Amino acid sequence: MPTFNEAAHLPEALAEASLAAEWLVVDSFSTDGTAEWAKGAGAKVLQRTYVSPADQKNWAIPQAAHPWVLLLDADERLTPELCQELERLFAHGGEPPLDAYRVPRQNYFLGVRVRFSGWQHDAPVRLIRRDRCRYRDTQVHETIEERGLRIGRLRSPMLHYTCTDLAHFVEKQRRYARWSALDHAERTPRVTWFHLYIKPAFRFFKHFVLQGGFLDGRTGLQISRLMAQAVRWRYEHLLALRAEDKATEGSHQSGR
Repeated sequence: MPTFNEAAHLPEALAEASLAAEWLVVDSFSTDGTAEWAKGAGAKVLQRTYVSPADQKNWAIPQAAHPWVLLLDADERLTPELCQELERLFAHGGEPPLDAYRVPRQNYFLGVRVRFSGWQHDAPVRLIRRDRCRYRDTQVHETIEERGLRIGRLRSPMLHYTCTDLAHFVEKQRRYARWSALDHAERTPRVTWFHLYIKPAFRFFKHFVLQGGFLDGRTGLQISRLMAQAVRWRYEHLLALRAEDKATEGSHQSGR
C-alpha cells in the first residue's frame, strides 16, 4: 500500500490485516503520523521519495516477503466476500494457477455508488505473482504490463472511495492531468483546438451518453464534466510545459 498523509484512512484500510502474512506500507515521508500508525498496527513500513504511481509500486513489489502480492491504495477497502474468496484461493497452502488476477471495484463518488459513467467495468489487475508482474512505465493510470501473463478475474469486489470532497477530487484530477501531459508529450507534437475542445467534448459524450453516465443522474453529470475538464487540463499543462521550455531555451541563447 503506497501512502502519503493517509493516517485518517489507515484504520479502515488495514482493518483486514489479519488476512495477510505481511502488510507492506511504502510511505512517501508523510507528515501526519502515517508511518508511525502503520508500524503500530503491525505493518512493515518502508519510506521512499515518490516519483510516480508505477515507479513507487514497481520498487515496492520486490520488497514483499511472499510470492503473491495484493496491491491496494489507501482509499480502497477489502470486502468480507473478497477476503473469503482470497482465502479459498490460497486454501491449504495452495498455489493459484495463474500469474495475476483482476479485482473488480465498486466505485463511490462523494459517498454515492457509481453504477455507470464508464466506471462500471473497473477491474484492475491487483493480485499478482511478485516475480512475474510489473507496472508499465507511465506517469498516470498505471497498469500492469500484461504481455505474456496468464490473467484471471476474481468475482468479489473491493470498494473504492475516490474522494472525500469535491475539492479533493478536482485537485486529484489536476495532478493526474499534469502527469498525463508527460505521458502524451511525445505523441502530441502540436496542441491544437482539436485537443483543447473536441477531445474534451467527446470525453464528456463518452462518459455521459455512451457509458451511461445519465443513468447515474447528477453524479454521472458531475463525473462526465470533470473527466472532460481533465482532458483539457492535460493539454493546457502540455502547452505550459512547452512555453517554459521555449523560454528557458531563449534565455540560454541570449546568455551566450
